[in-house]
Amino acid sequence: MIHLACGIFMRDGHLLLVRRAAHKDWYPNRWDIVGGHVEKNESVEDALVRECVEEVGLSPTRYASLAQLPEPKETKHEKARYHVFLITKWEGGEPRLLGDEHTEMRWIAPNAAAALPDLSHPQYASVFRALSVRN
Repeated sequence: MIHLACGIFMRDGHLLLVRRAAHKDWYPNRWDIVGGHVEKNESVEDALVRECVEEVGLSPTRYASLAQLPEPKETKHEKARYHVFLITKWEGGEPRLLGDEHTEMRWIAPNAAAALPDLSHPQYASVFRALSVRN
């Protein structure tokens, strides 16, 4: 099983989404949260911090587990588990796209994020709606 560490950065009632690049094998051109594969001998939390630094230049310092989601397309992709964290404090200033994995990013209200038709994981919408209730 593949494990993925995923972080939802939350600031002023808005969450950070990134759009996956067209060349990505998993969910190209879809809105996603920051994160990626947990490497061998790496904890999910360590992977979360590493992926956030690699993708948007931010190092989470306060985060909490929100959900564990199954891979929605196991017939196309390998069996996977998405470990989703809410990130409320970080170092590194403002996010910036690093590398070629994403082509766009935006801060968006949770309900607006839940309404996007092109999310990379169908269960993200319910996670985003739950965050709108918390704020």
